[in-house]
Amino acid sequence: MDPNAGKKGLINRFSREELQARLEAEDFKRITVSFYRYVILEDAQAMRDQLYQEWSELNCLGRIYVAREGINAQMNVPEHNWERFVKEVHAKPQFKDIPFKIAVEDDGKSFLKLVIKVRERILADGLEDDSYDVTNVGRHLDADEWNRAMEEGAVVVDMRNHYESEIGHFENSILPEAETFRDELPEVLEKLKGQEDQKILLYCTGGIRCEKTSAFLKHHGFKDVNQLHGGIIDYARQIKTKELPNKFHGKNFVFDERLGEGISNEVISHCHQCGEPCDTHVNCANVACNLLFIQCPNCAAKYEKCCSEECQSVVHLSPEEQKAIRKNTEQKKRFHSHRHWEEVHPQAKN
Repeated sequence: MDPNAGKKGLINRFSREELQARLEAEDFKRITVSFYRYVILEDAQAMRDQLYQEWSELNCLGRIYVAREGINAQMNVPEHNWERFVKEVHAKPQFKDIPFKIAVEDDGKSFLKLVIKVRERILADGLEDDSYDVTNVGRHLDADEWNRAMEEGAVVVDMRNHYESEIGHFENSILPEAETFRDELPEVLEKLKGQEDQKILLYCTGGIRCEKTSAFLKHHGFKDVNQLHGGIIDYARQIKTKELPNKFHGKNFVFDERLGEGISNEVISHCHQCGEPCDTHVNCANVACNLLFIQCPNCAAKYEKCCSEECQSVVHLSPEEQKAIRKNTEQKKRFHSHRHWEEVHPQAKN
């Protein structure tokens, strides 16, 4: 059991280095899993604290959001505690029979600690609570139904952020340029204008973004809205177990330490610095920047895991100087500016 799971706020207080060392020393396997459910939780904080106690005892790790509208979880569970974990989750009336999506590529290193946060929403859409009925969702398609619908010419929409779809997506998909789900909803609505009578197929990582999007599109008059059951994660499992054709090209971006898992053997994206084929996401070694970008091994060595020469110069400063930069609001803005982004993504200038 986590020694911090007492009266000190039920949080983890170990450093990243300590957590990494503990994970590397484990002699058992972990199962990486994701799940969500839209359900009214009358006391989200109480549910959060209960889950933290239970999952700490099972030595689970992950990032989980709890809100009045439900739960959204990405985590890993020690293999020897898996059955107990499933039993305890399903025993709660709010989460009875909640479906689990198991990662297709899993080395057990997906998360370093257990973090459970209470939020206003499990998925921020920027809309008012009563603007549309989030329970009036589209039809869920399994992998076989999804493939057939694609072959019949349905309109396919990727409901993930652009940096996710860049490394992998379904063929002939509409790929929004948005960086947040909040910005993506109006963009998708605009791109689909005039196609209200068409068959619409929505997909995302695990299904949660499509759940809200399908309700949003139905509210705006779309008549035949469908979503990929279990998202890309479960699609990968289904095509493997059922021996179905794979219509997904590249890698599936995931929000954990892995940052991606292969669905096909194709590399469809390129290093943001040299342009060579690459689909490995990294965060810039300059903590003040921390930009997420694609970097090949050669550029990682050349730029010392930094996104630009400017950031490379920063990592050679003393710890005190680097800390001063992180505290300087204007300097931090510089690293997050469009100009800095163009240095890492030169194709943006074209």
